[in-house]
Amino acid sequence: MTSRFTELTVDCRDPERLAAFWCEVLGFTVIERSEGKVEIASWEPTVEAIQAGQMPPTMLFVQVPEGRTVRKNPLHLDVSPIDCSSADEVSRLLALGATKADIGQGPDVNWEVMEDPEGNVFCVVRSLAPKD
Repeated sequence: MTSRFTELTVDCRDPERLAAFWCEVLGFTVIERSEGKVEIASWEPTVEAIQAGQMPPTMLFVQVPEGRTVRKNPLHLDVSPIDCSSADEVSRLLALGATKADIGQGPDVNWEVMEDPEGNVFCVVRSLAPKD
């Protein structure tokens, strides 16, 4: 017996806003909407594809009435730019509504800690862009 990692669920106050932010960050599209929920992905999940092998998980944003109660997430996403430098990606994400975050990481780390528009922590790590 085995299970598949199929969705990453994010509790939030504004699913539409957060889904739009993460669609821009990751190049995903909305695959499903219902009241208080928005699901985004890089592909259209089917039962057959999921049964055949591990596929990238979708992200599901679910509206909850309460805001965040702690600053640091026990789980966070790392993103790697694929066609620009990490610094250029940080600039792009700031323009989309992200903010830089200081969680005590120190000045000598080679990644940037950021927060999405609802304060969820994520990191911009190494660029995967081809070297000239």
